[in-house]
Order: sequence, then C-alpha cells, then structure tokens
Amino acid sequence: MNPFSRNSRSLLSNWWWTVDKPLLGMVSGLMFLGIFLTFSASPSVAQRVGLSSYHYIYRQCFFVPLAFCIMIFLSMQNLKFIRRFASIGYLIAIVLTIMTLFWGQETKGATRWIHIMGFSLQPSEFLKPTFAIVAAWLFDTQKQYPEIPGTWLSAGLFVVTAGIVLCQPDIGMTFVISAIWFFQFFLNGLPMIWVLGALCAGLGGAVLLYFTFPHFQVRIQQFITSEHELSYQVQKAFDAFQSGSYLGRGPGEGVAKLSIPDAHTDFIFAVAAEEFGFILCSIIIAIYATIVIRSMLISMKDNNFFIIASTAGLAASFGLQCIINMASSLHLMPTKGMTLPFISYGGSSVLASAIGIGMLLAITRKNAHSEDKDEQ
Repeated sequence: MNPFSRNSRSLLSNWWWTVDKPLLGMVSGLMFLGIFLTFSASPSVAQRVGLSSYHYIYRQCFFVPLAFCIMIFLSMQNLKFIRRFASIGYLIAIVLTIMTLFWGQETKGATRWIHIMGFSLQPSEFLKPTFAIVAAWLFDTQKQYPEIPGTWLSAGLFVVTAGIVLCQPDIGMTFVISAIWFFQFFLNGLPMIWVLGALCAGLGGAVLLYFTFPHFQVRIQQFITSEHELSYQVQKAFDAFQSGSYLGRGPGEGVAKLSIPDAHTDFIFAVAAEEFGFILCSIIIAIYATIVIRSMLISMKDNNFFIIASTAGLAASFGLQCIINMASSLHLMPTKGMTLPFISYGGSSVLASAIGIGMLLAITRKNAHSEDKDEQ
C-alpha cells in the first residue's frame, strides 16, 4: 500500500495528510535559499579570516539537512511529546546558557557561545522556541486546573530566563523573549492597565539598559547619527542595497559584500539585495510574513488555549527575529547581531529555527488536539 495514501494508517501517512503543506513548503524553500546565498556570501568572509573559501558552505550543507530531519521528526509528534521535549530542551538550554557566563567565548563584548565537542554553540538560540512552549503550557495549566498558579510560575520562568540572557549580555534576545511572554500573557487575558504598565516598564528598562551597557549605548548613538556617520557595516549594507536596485547585479557578482565583515550572517539580507535585487528581497519578506500570519490563523481555528498560546509564541519569536535582522540591515533600528532564520549561516541558528518550526508544524496539524486527547 502507498505509505502516503489516505487509507494507510501509517505514521507517515497520518503526518502527510495532517501537516500544513504550505508552511512546510515555504520553510523548505527558505532552507534551500539559505544554502544558495551562503555560497554567494561566505567565500570572501572565509578568506578574510584565513579559512578555506568553502569552509562555511561545507558546514552549512551539513547543518541544513540535519535541521530539516529534526524539523520533520518533530512535526510528526503529538502535543504530549512536544511539551515534554520542550521542557527537557529548555532545562538543557538554560543550563548551557548559565555555563556561558563562566566558560563562554567572548565575542564583541558578550559571552554567548560555548565550545562543546569541537562545536561552537549559542544556547540562548534554543531558549526561544522551548521557552515559548513551556510558558504556554504553564498558562494553559492554570486554565485547566485553577488551583495551580500557572500564571505566576510562567512569570517566574520569564524573569529567570530574561535575567540570565541579560547577564551575557544579549539585549536583543532578552527583547524577543520578553515579547514572546507578554504576547502570551496578553492572550491569556492580561488587563489593559497591565498592558500600559508593561509598555511603561519597557521604556524605563530601555533607558536603564542605555546607561548600564556601553555597547548598547554606542549602537543607539550610531543609529541616531546622520547618514554620513553610519557604522562601517551599515554603510556597506546601504551600498549593497543601492547597488542591487530592482533586479540585482546577478549571482556572485556582488561587490559591496566583499567589505561586509558579517555578510554571511547578520547582513546576508544585504547580499541578497545586491545580487538579486528588490524583487527577491520582497519575496523573502512575503514568505516570512505568510509563515507568521498563516500559523496564527490556523491556531485560531482551535479552541485549545495551549495550541493558540504556543503558536503565538513561536510565530512571534520567528517573526521578530526576521524583523530585527532585516531592519538592522536597512538602518531602521540599531544594529543587533541576530541571524535571518534559515538563510543566515550558523549551526545554532538553523537548528534552533528548525526545532521551533518543527514544533509549530506539530502543533498546527489538523488533528493535533484530538491526538492529545487520545494520549490522555
């Protein structure tokens, strides 16, 4: 019998007929595009730091298939497995993030990386998707069992997570985690007075961070300077956007990318703009927006609050990371070392994004709620 037949009772058949294929197709396309753009953006960076021209390409070609397999595996699981996986993943990620404070590798004034078995790992990348699931689970637990203080436990989880990430310091990641939690809290029924309080607290926190962390202060000052005083990377990114125009210079023909230090990671969107122009950049933006919006619309069809809150958290995390990366390249916000999901080079980024989308695909499957009831 055909394993993809509707009449088949196999795990593969059940997955194929319940997973959201447009979401799966768009993410798979982004993975392929990421490898393609890494081929274009990374050789000049590798040569600049004394590595083989294809060093980053080989590594990306290893991580992307691995990430795809992880995404497919997670998308086949039920809600019970996803909750357990996220809980264990969160504990591992938070322990490794704490370890970076003592044994981490310092890069640009922050200790976000740790070496494990010959690989450099950024544990905070894995906090985003797992935190979104665990926080949503705690919110949902109080709705089902009012005697359990799930909201307060979720608040405590948020404070601990944000506090540890801020100690690295990683202000951008702290912002994303905060946005995830407050969005879920809002869906849980956060009173409007608390919303206003949260906005005021956020503004106050931004002011405090400005006077506490020198590197954050420098980036804010660079952002508000005149066009002739832009930072080197932002200026080169601007040159790339202007050079690409509508149709781009063509694959491999970029010139500005040769001078951008992080062309294969933080500024890969500028490389895409220079070589393929405004049209490809618009397509990339449209794909990211569609993934976020479609995920939210699918989740809203279910009356399970865990599905709604966890999807909201995962979609918000994914969307904010995209916005921060592209807005930084376009000088619409202060520069922040955050990758473009599935397109930027980076093992931690690709694997963490695959985990997040894999869980998102599992949660938004057509019978996810009914399968969870069967398990219980």
